[in-house]
Amino acid sequence: MAGDGERKSRKRRDAAHTSGLPSQVVCTAQGVAASKNSVELGALLSFFVVGLYLYGFWESVLALPDVDTGRRVGINLNLARLESKESLDRSLETDGGDLGTEKHLDVPFATWPVTVRDEANDYETLIHPGDKQTRMQVPKFWSAPLHNKQFFTREMAMKVGTCVEPDPNTGSHVRGDKCPLHQRTIYIAVASYRDFQCRYTVESAAKYPERLRVGIVDQIVEGEDPICNEPIEPCSEKPEQALCKYRSQIDTYKMPAHLSVGPVFARHIGHRLYRGEYYTTQSDAHVTYTLDWDVDIIEQMEATHNEMAVLSTYLTDVQGSIDPAGHSLRTTRPIMCNTYYEGGPQGLHLRHGSQPERRPSIHGTPQLQPWWAAGYSFSRGHFAVNVPYDEHQPMIFQGEEMSIGIRGFTIGYDFYAPERSVCFHHYAVGKNKASREKVKHFWENGNRYAGTGVRAMARLLGIVHMNPEVKPSLWDHVEEDMYGIGGVRTPEKFYELFGIDVVEKTTQGHLCMFVAEQGRMHTEFVKFLRADGMGIDLSKTRFAWVDPNPDEK
Repeated sequence: MAGDGERKSRKRRDAAHTSGLPSQVVCTAQGVAASKNSVELGALLSFFVVGLYLYGFWESVLALPDVDTGRRVGINLNLARLESKESLDRSLETDGGDLGTEKHLDVPFATWPVTVRDEANDYETLIHPGDKQTRMQVPKFWSAPLHNKQFFTREMAMKVGTCVEPDPNTGSHVRGDKCPLHQRTIYIAVASYRDFQCRYTVESAAKYPERLRVGIVDQIVEGEDPICNEPIEPCSEKPEQALCKYRSQIDTYKMPAHLSVGPVFARHIGHRLYRGEYYTTQSDAHVTYTLDWDVDIIEQMEATHNEMAVLSTYLTDVQGSIDPAGHSLRTTRPIMCNTYYEGGPQGLHLRHGSQPERRPSIHGTPQLQPWWAAGYSFSRGHFAVNVPYDEHQPMIFQGEEMSIGIRGFTIGYDFYAPERSVCFHHYAVGKNKASREKVKHFWENGNRYAGTGVRAMARLLGIVHMNPEVKPSLWDHVEEDMYGIGGVRTPEKFYELFGIDVVEKTTQGHLCMFVAEQGRMHTEFVKFLRADGMGIDLSKTRFAWVDPNPDEK
């Protein structure tokens, strides 16, 4: 036994001498001389441990959340009580969304009238998404997204949107829903590619043109294409033209046509031109608005009683739709419900088909629909803030509407078909066929930016969880916080509701039976509109569309 004890003691001594740690702390003079290396190493380790402690303490301080309570220093805070009952209730309503980490967000200052021309010395540099080299000077966003991956509160929503006349007591042009309907400002976003009709689109017949502001992204060949903000006729001869009389309310961003990489990037620039208007609308550059369209569409918007409503549709052809006085001749309107998978160079992706046009089955209000359309959209201004176009999606066309629509859905927005059309599209058909077919398209730059669309589509589909078969490491995640999804609903909830299988790349057919016929979608879902009007609470339904006639086309 004694021999075993000696061997164990020897092993411990040998191990101590061969390890990097000192085996003893020596306090005698002789011991100090004999163990100099051990003490030096011990001191270094001590400093290292203390340093780690201080670093950890500093990181913990930095990680503390910012708390904006409006209280003075010295007043006791109970952090557990800072969250309102409404916020606690809503945290239980989320449909699997990631509500994110709370942080303080401020709504920027807004006024009226306003123009980005006053900010010409404060533009920022953007690297062109197609060639990754060209440096472009572009306006800064008025605001980053304000939803913070949480429920967008009514209090926050009321801080977005200007009024023509300021509040008589505060002098502020931001008056929330106290702003009279006819004084609520509208931002109109128009992206044009070498389109001669852009100028005619800007000459809209609004009842209150003084509350409009137009943001044009004009992609042209100088000296060859008409310029969108130049009057159709000389102002000296026809001064009542909108492009003359209201020229100060039109901001134009001119871009050489060879830099065009499709509507997504052009409309991204258009979103950068937004400056806090109460409503925002976008349309193609070749549409005609009806007389007093601004009053009509706002009345329709307000009839939803939904702050998160977005009115959007594919537009009916202009031929046979408007009388000489500017009134609509249509009693029907399209509704968005027909979507399917298609392939192509950019891979399988969803696209909208032709949409049914019929008399509304719901009256007195716009009608709920699943999808958003880029050709016409009208909403509160915060939609453009919270769902900005992604600058990293060059050469995308069909995926544009999936990206905005599904991202908007996850943030809590609801899409509606207008009950009445307020503008009509100039398609290349009938008497407009010859003139419209002469207009060039951004695809003429396809060879210049070959391959960029494939990468952009992978990113687009990845952000909205539509390509689960692709490893996330294989697509670009840059600025995903800016151009990503929200935390109120999940993309998966959207796919479940409307019968989309993102694994098998199939859709349940005949969805229009649920959406358009007798307004079943509207009737089923609108009853879940939140009491404060901040969107429809879809966590209260377990509906999932299944095609009742799978064998029929």
